[in-house]
Amino acid sequence: MFDLIIKNGEIVDGTGNPKYRGDVAVKDGKIAEVGKVSGSAARTLDAEGAIVTPGFVDIHTHYDGQVSWDSVLAPSSTNGVTSTAMGNCGVGFAPARADKHDWLINLLEGVEDIPGTALAEGLTWDWETFPDYLDAIARRNYTMDIGAHMPHAALRSYVMGDRGADHTAVPSADEIARMSALTFEALEAGALGFSTTRTTFHRSKDGQNIGTLTASEAELHGITAALKKAGKGVIQMISDAYLTNDDDFASTELRLIRGLAQSTGRKLSFTVQQNDDAPDRWRFIFNEIEAMRADGLDVSAQVAPRPIGAILTFASTSNPFVATPTYRRIAKQTDGRIEERLAALRDPEVKAQILAEHAHVNLTGNGGVLTKGYTRMFRLTDPVDYEPSAENSLQAEADRAGRDVADYVYDVMLEEGGRRLVYLPINNYFYGNLNDVHGMMTGAHTLYGLSDGGAHCGTICDGSFPTSTIALWSRGNKAGRAMSIESLVHGYTQRNAHHVGWRDRGAVKPGLKADLNIIDLGRLSLSPPEIVADLPAGGTRLLQAPRGYRNTIKAGTVTFENGVWTGETPGSLLRGAQG
Repeated sequence: MFDLIIKNGEIVDGTGNPKYRGDVAVKDGKIAEVGKVSGSAARTLDAEGAIVTPGFVDIHTHYDGQVSWDSVLAPSSTNGVTSTAMGNCGVGFAPARADKHDWLINLLEGVEDIPGTALAEGLTWDWETFPDYLDAIARRNYTMDIGAHMPHAALRSYVMGDRGADHTAVPSADEIARMSALTFEALEAGALGFSTTRTTFHRSKDGQNIGTLTASEAELHGITAALKKAGKGVIQMISDAYLTNDDDFASTELRLIRGLAQSTGRKLSFTVQQNDDAPDRWRFIFNEIEAMRADGLDVSAQVAPRPIGAILTFASTSNPFVATPTYRRIAKQTDGRIEERLAALRDPEVKAQILAEHAHVNLTGNGGVLTKGYTRMFRLTDPVDYEPSAENSLQAEADRAGRDVADYVYDVMLEEGGRRLVYLPINNYFYGNLNDVHGMMTGAHTLYGLSDGGAHCGTICDGSFPTSTIALWSRGNKAGRAMSIESLVHGYTQRNAHHVGWRDRGAVKPGLKADLNIIDLGRLSLSPPEIVADLPAGGTRLLQAPRGYRNTIKAGTVTFENGVWTGETPGSLLRGAQG
């Protein structure tokens, strides 16, 4: 007898091959039979009218702190993810000496917008070294399986002390050798690979550039020599190459990426998005990646299925008036007390003062878009429209009402008791549509990533990327550009799994891990995010409920039914490559 049979579904098996109607039988946590299944099972699920896919594999998350206190690991788990990689972008909580705990919390609060109070209360710190950290994770169970990278920023601090936080500080040869040895140790203990960041956007809470920003070739090649020595592991990184209009800088960064892939012989992936300052840079980068692949280097771009969008609200982290002195003062005085903050912001005199100060705010780049990009600010609809048109922007609303736009937007932010959510697509939306995103998604050497699940708790709600990938692009954007359901599922299952070395999952095939989704594709959509106070110390985050997932199954155990957690936690730590 089987443990579980899924009957009458359209199987999209994760390989990219055409879908077909059939059944799936599960035994002892693995897929036993696919197609025409004979026999009975302890439980049968009817997938009539739904597709059956492998569980999604999200290779870009930041649950490094959340794993200390949370078994569910939403929002990724609620969006069909059954395996995930964390420790991306060079940040994490191990290795960590006791005197660096507060510094790491400050760093993650700044880089990934995770409330420091929640981290301070929730982190168990039952580790020091990276192998210790993996052991701590292994003592717990989750709704999904978890792998982790060795993060460069934490490693640098562990070896270099306070100097490690200064990106202008150059490590000695002995310090580089020590970082390489610790990375080798981490790989032997089960690290997925090594991650680093080279973007000015990554700063600590106090505004300090991250210590890895300008790490030299000698440092990076020295550390990643551990991957070649170990014969395993991947490199994950983010660079400012995609956002610069400086051709020489972009070329220098891409030469570094080429060199790392060449010297290690390992797979490497890095972030590629569309930025307003260089909206066509991604095409140049894709051409360079193709040249690297032609030379036998396994280099991929991690791309997103929709805009990287900020959620603006007075009740959380970001809003258009966040740069004014009066707003900053009120936010600081009412930290953790949202109702008091909202009451103060309703005061007409406070509003007048903030608007007067806001008139003199003149930020550039993304700061300018955040504070005065009214043509790209939209009320969140239900279901969420991730390709909104300019005529529906708050600027257009204010124009139609004959109102000063800043005054109008302030009043909009006070709607719904001060909890009105406004959507601001930042990256991937320069031309006001998703045509270029389609171009990135269909690139020959792309990986679907960048969801940042577990991070950006008060500003971005992109842990729902897997749902957007399937729902949006299987139907097509407003210009009619679409992708086949088979290619989309492949991108979020087998392709991602194989990239990090997980060959025991990612396809609906006998012998593989029974990680599965049953999805009503016609209903698949996303509701607007909600502000939820469920973090330690009463911390808040944005969560977004998907519609259309009938069941998510991890290792043969149903973990979610119609979006509701069943209480099961069959997931655990994954040490390195699998299968």
